[in-house]
Amino acid sequence: MPASLIENLLQFQPYFHSVVPYEPAADKLLPLDFTAANKELTIDVLEDIHRFSFYINKKLAEADARYGVGGYAEHRTVYQVSSVFDGKNPGEEPRRFHLGVDIWGPAGTPVMAPLEGTVHSFAFNDRYGDYGATIILSHTLQHLTFFTLYGHLSKSSIEHISEGDLITAGHTFASFGMPEENGHWPPHLHFQVIADIEGWSGDYPGVCRFSKKEKYMANCPDPNLILQYDCLG
Repeated sequence: MPASLIENLLQFQPYFHSVVPYEPAADKLLPLDFTAANKELTIDVLEDIHRFSFYINKKLAEADARYGVGGYAEHRTVYQVSSVFDGKNPGEEPRRFHLGVDIWGPAGTPVMAPLEGTVHSFAFNDRYGDYGATIILSHTLQHLTFFTLYGHLSKSSIEHISEGDLITAGHTFASFGMPEENGHWPPHLHFQVIADIEGWSGDYPGVCRFSKKEKYMANCPDPNLILQYDCLG
């Protein structure tokens, strides 16, 4: 990944719009842990969407937080519940290393463009554990093109858009989906920054094998360069 992408993101940080409705002075964010260190997330909880959603909502209510956030460069155990993240062959290393930031909140939460872009592609990745409705935007900063991916959206988010549509900064173009349309997860947004889309359309790996983390992190810088959430460091 060209160093200039990170440099550009840092330079333009004062101008990025929030990706979800958020007032830093008033709204609390709660970091959430989805690694093996979180003993509350047992396989029984993860495999039951109602218990999993109750867990998220309870944590947010207890902390009086508007959103739960986290996940970039996190080696997660939650993906064991879906074959989407398994290797194609027996004994092959599964995908567990997360490349985006998740923002956990109510279904229907508006999703806004942090900067001007165009719709690169979109798809309904309708497999258990997958993204569900997904949109990828293409952006240009100082002649450098890069991409942002939005996963786990409502299906209505992709019903009235076309590739090439202009999305202005701050424009609401999507919303958090319900489990039945977001890949069967508690409502949240997967937000990811991608330097080279590598020919993908409507999809790009948001989780990689641990052994490939350096390669993917080089192509997917920390989304907090755009989000600028203090609780993520």
